[in-house]
Amino acid sequence: MTLVRSLPEGLLLSEGSHGSIEDGACVMEAAAYIAGEGWSDHPACVSPVIAEFCRSWNDAMDDEDRQMLRPLIPLLIGTASDEATELRRSWMCLDWLCRECAPAWLDAAGLTARAGDLRALAQIESEERAQAALAALNAARDEASAARAAARDAARAAAWDAAGAALRPTVVALQASALDLVQRMAAVGAAGVGARG
Repeated sequence: MTLVRSLPEGLLLSEGSHGSIEDGACVMEAAAYIAGEGWSDHPACVSPVIAEFCRSWNDAMDDEDRQMLRPLIPLLIGTASDEATELRRSWMCLDWLCRECAPAWLDAAGLTARAGDLRALAQIESEERAQAALAALNAARDEASAARAAARDAARAAAWDAAGAALRPTVVALQASALDLVQRMAAVGAAGVGARG
């Protein structure tokens, strides 16, 4: 798909939805804009699975980190595909959440055994494997909830600032991993390219 226009010079991606490019843009509004579609954060030319992942990610990032999504925008254009491709991308997202994202946060919380359990799961690409992952996720959730309750009793506002700084390496690593995930999802279905596990 040919890109119709460029983003305005100096435009910074921002959280939420906007009325027009003059008001700002999230990553998906920017994709619709450069593809020449009507103003929307649900561009027809972008895979619905990738778009949902990117909308959520866009809104969860701080203003500085969000700018790392800009180079992805042209890559997203033309990724809308058939049902089988979108299903494959859905499994890729679930697999990433279960075997990369959740374990990273569990490691940061000191729950390394549970993180290892999730990383050891087989690649999630079917309902059967998703059900197997659910048991491991539930066990991790229960243990994390207990740890959170204990930490809440011990922590106060100053501790949260220190915790935020301590978690920054986890955030940076997961952002790099998520960039890779989006690139792999965009490659699925493109000229017969598959995704790695």
